This record gives sequence, C-alpha cells and structure tokens, in this order.
Amino acid sequence: MSSALAGLRPAEHENPAQWVRRVIRNFRRTRPFYGGLLAMMAGVPVMYFPYAKLSLSGMTVTMATTAGAGSLIIGVLLVVLGLTAWFQPAIRVFSGVATTLLTLVSIPVSNLAGFGMALLPGLIGGGLMVAWAPLPEPEAADAAGVATAQSVATAPAATAATVTATAATEPATAPLPVVPDQGAPAHPATDQAAEGTVPQQQSGDRKEAR
Repeated sequence: MSSALAGLRPAEHENPAQWVRRVIRNFRRTRPFYGGLLAMMAGVPVMYFPYAKLSLSGMTVTMATTAGAGSLIIGVLLVVLGLTAWFQPAIRVFSGVATTLLTLVSIPVSNLAGFGMALLPGLIGGGLMVAWAPLPEPEAADAAGVATAQSVATAPAATAATVTATAATEPATAPLPVVPDQGAPAHPATDQAAEGTVPQQQSGDRKEAR
C-alpha cells in the first residue's frame, strides 16, 4: 500500500465498521460533499421526466418533447459537476457556478426544472460548492499560532527598546541656573540725565575753588 493511502489504513484496535465511518467522515470533511450531493440530486429529475411514461387510470402519459435531448444533457452535466466537486475540490468554484447556471437554464428547457424538484437543490448545491473552503493544514495552523505567540511575547521588549532609543536620541535639556537679580538696568534717559549733571557739578566745584 502506498503512502498516499496511509490515511485509509485501519487503525490499531479498529473494527471494520469504525474504519468505514472514519473514511466516510474524512471524505465528507475534505470536499464540498453536500454541495455535490445536491447537484447530483438536481440532475436526476431534470433528465428523468422528459423520458418518463406515467400511467393515470390506465392511460399512459408521455412528456417527451423536442427539448428532451437538452434535458438529458443538462441532467448528465449536473451529475458530472457534482462528482467533480467530490473528486476535484480544486475546481469547486467552477462547478458551483456551472451548476447554478444549468439549474436556471433547465427552467425553460426541462419542464420548469423537473417540475420544480431540481430548482432548489441545484441552486443551494451550487452555492455550497462556491462557498466551501478547505480546512487549514495542522502544521500551518501550528506555525501560525507559534508566530502569533512570539510576536505577542516580543511586543513589550520592542516597545521598551523603541522608548529607550527615542530617549537616547533626544537632546539633554537641563534647566538653566537661576541668576540672582542684580538690579534693574538703567534707562537711557536716566543715563543721559546723569551724564548731563556730572559736568555741571564739576563746573560748579571749579567756580567755588576759584
């Protein structure tokens, strides 16, 4: 058995019923299972009613029309798209969009989408296939969790380093010393007046000396 089928091997102390349940559960969780199932369910009435022969009170009613070939093609395509979504999940978006369009086309082509029996399953199945997304890988999720924890742990240290670097780059601004008051400076007018009075006093002194 190859390594690709290692996940399908029976586990130890596992009976066949448990193994089948585990395989089906893994198959259902790793692909748009219900979207593909609804698409296949929508394809059955679309391709069945145009070729069906119903008997009512001993009278055979045939609903085959000239659009019977188109109904058959639409029904087969819906089934194929459902299987594609199961076994090729990578193209699930294309399968979902094509399922929705074919379901809408089957309304005028195939007896109102199989008398309405294929309308809701086809639209819901197409939407489920488009909206489905695979689960993240366990290793990737663990790596993302470790990276988040490391970033959270290093955030305070980075903040402290940033604050320290900012404080180191800022210039040291010490307060200037307070100079005691040495008196108000003399006004220019007062100085001129003082200069004018000094010579007069000196001339007066000279006259007294004479």
